[in-house]
Amino acid sequence: MTAPALKHPSEVTVDLVIPVLNEAHVLAGSVNTLRLYLLGSLPYRWRIVIVDNGSTDGTADVGRRLAGQYSDVAFLQLEKRGRGRALRHAWTQSCVDLVCYMDVDLSTDLSALPVMFRALVAEGYDLAVGSRLMRESRIRRCLNREIISRIYNVLVKAVLFTHFSDAQCGFKALTRQAVERLVPRVQDQSWFFDTELLVLAEKLGYRIQDVPVTWNEDDDSRVKIVQTAWEDIKGVFRLRRFLWSKDFTLLARSVAKPPPATAIPGIDVVKLTATAVSDPAVPATQVPRAAG
Repeated sequence: MTAPALKHPSEVTVDLVIPVLNEAHVLAGSVNTLRLYLLGSLPYRWRIVIVDNGSTDGTADVGRRLAGQYSDVAFLQLEKRGRGRALRHAWTQSCVDLVCYMDVDLSTDLSALPVMFRALVAEGYDLAVGSRLMRESRIRRCLNREIISRIYNVLVKAVLFTHFSDAQCGFKALTRQAVERLVPRVQDQSWFFDTELLVLAEKLGYRIQDVPVTWNEDDDSRVKIVQTAWEDIKGVFRLRRFLWSKDFTLLARSVAKPPPATAIPGIDVVKLTATAVSDPAVPATQVPRAAG
């Protein structure tokens, strides 16, 4: 297929997804912080997409208000809960060049965003993921969470023979091709979605770039660590069985490894020296969406 016309950075479209569940008390502040950063630091046509998945505390009202207030903010609402479900819905309904997501608490320093996008746009990677476990990373979190995180990632590597360093950091970006080929194959709808996506991507030959991050634990986090860890462990062994099955062999044959590339199709790498555009904020109606 003939490559589309080369794009200037200001023509590259990005959806930044924030999945939320009962986050009415922090959503507006986080969106405002993110908007200010993007306006001054991201040379692409971006949009923030808030995805409420089953909130009961007024989060939906805040999300709708923000979408009405800012043309570069969109709001989606799902009745069922699940971070994986929220990401799947937002990413597969979009047809932008790049998608990413981050946790609403903005625990990951936003300075890692341009690094992740550069890996996809200019360096030929299919996925870029924030990592709290690289030597260059700067992390502040309680000892209990640190131990659980490290044990889990060691388990993933030992059982699934993977190479990416941090499966569960809430800071990831993908190309459109990766979304279309990988996300529909992910079964989990909750916290294990991240791990399953990365494992399938690596096993199917997609290039993953680990990006060291600065990360500060949210003291208000309500993630049930023990329950989530147990569900993730069960997911690891489910995925191991799948990787050794005929079904995975058939999947590997049907989802062809993407051809080598130095940049995502249609984007002019030479022009990536631009650090800003005159109006990087793009109304939601101007960012391409998939039909239906």
